[in-house]
Amino acid sequence: MLKPNENYAKLKDSYLFYHIAQKTKAYLGENPGAHLYRLGIGDVSQPLCKAAIDALHQAVDDQAGEGSFHGYMPECGAPFLREAIAAHYAKRGVTLEAEEVFVSSGASDELGDILDLFARGSTVLIPEPAYPAYVDANVIEGNRIVHLPTGKAQSFLPLPDNTIVADVIYLCSPNNPTGAVLSKDLLQLWIDFANRTGAVILFDAAYEAFIEDGALPHSIFELPGAKTCAIEICSLSKTAGFTGTRLGYTVLPKALERGGQNLNAMWVRNRTTKTNGISYILQKGGAAIFSDEGQKQIKAQIDVYKHNAKVLTDALDALGIWYTGGKNAPYIWLQCPNGFKSWEFFDSLLQNAQIIGTPGVGFGACAEGYFRFSCFGNPKETAAAAEQLLRLLGK
Repeated sequence: MLKPNENYAKLKDSYLFYHIAQKTKAYLGENPGAHLYRLGIGDVSQPLCKAAIDALHQAVDDQAGEGSFHGYMPECGAPFLREAIAAHYAKRGVTLEAEEVFVSSGASDELGDILDLFARGSTVLIPEPAYPAYVDANVIEGNRIVHLPTGKAQSFLPLPDNTIVADVIYLCSPNNPTGAVLSKDLLQLWIDFANRTGAVILFDAAYEAFIEDGALPHSIFELPGAKTCAIEICSLSKTAGFTGTRLGYTVLPKALERGGQNLNAMWVRNRTTKTNGISYILQKGGAAIFSDEGQKQIKAQIDVYKHNAKVLTDALDALGIWYTGGKNAPYIWLQCPNGFKSWEFFDSLLQNAQIIGTPGVGFGACAEGYFRFSCFGNPKETAAAAEQLLRLLGK
């Protein structure tokens, strides 16, 4: 008889977004026609930039011609896109071979798939608050999870703990949900810790394009020692609005080895076994993002979200509410005012200001009493939401 993966039974019900949806539905049922200000979901609102759209259209036309048609693409990514990404890193002083870049269908997919590189039952260290999928993916794999809580006293930035032995370490910078960004000094501590203990860092850099402080690293590979201990997972979803288009990439250095095996070679074998590659059309659209014009255009879009963040943080400053994020990240992480717990503050915002955010406790037990705002919304809606906050919480 077939034996299913019993780890699925160990997954906790994901109440966070289900409860948000149910509470929202109930409110609209009681208040038909009410207008809601949605600052919860981390989805983008700006359309794809012209450079990407033009490239996507051209790629579609290519598929109509016998001489320009493309069938199966290389499983690890088209050379033109891998080379464009490597050249993008070179502008930041990071030298990569094109063969160290792997094109993916997005960071979320890759963060789960990459666990194929590690033995089942590995010990995985997850600093929290954290993206819930980190935990769930490892529960499914049957891995042992060590939760590393952070808090306000350390601005929600995790520090290595020499008493913890882990095989895999998750780091996300800028962080989802807190918006906190690891400095070079702090990230170097993690790199040194991983090299010393033999751990591998999974560095989630999905939001790196929002970093505006030149002293903060966009890539873990800007620091010495990273190529022997880290895998970087990136996305065009928030960088270039590809949430509905699905494209990302992973950087896996050839210098990364564990247990006598080369992880880059292992990942080549994995991808050539488990995928048939990403479509030619999407990869052409993605390559346009790394052109000079594409970079200029996506910066203009990111500036829209940064302006949203400033509108919201200005309101929080006026109200005297503590927060982190917002400046170098598209998320704002705030301490719930007036002693509210996370879900209590959610209910108050929904009922009294028609604002939907995300209760912090959904990202880990240490996040009780905190709340996340997303800055990806429409600018007019975000400005109106800020006014609602001031009206509700102002003295």
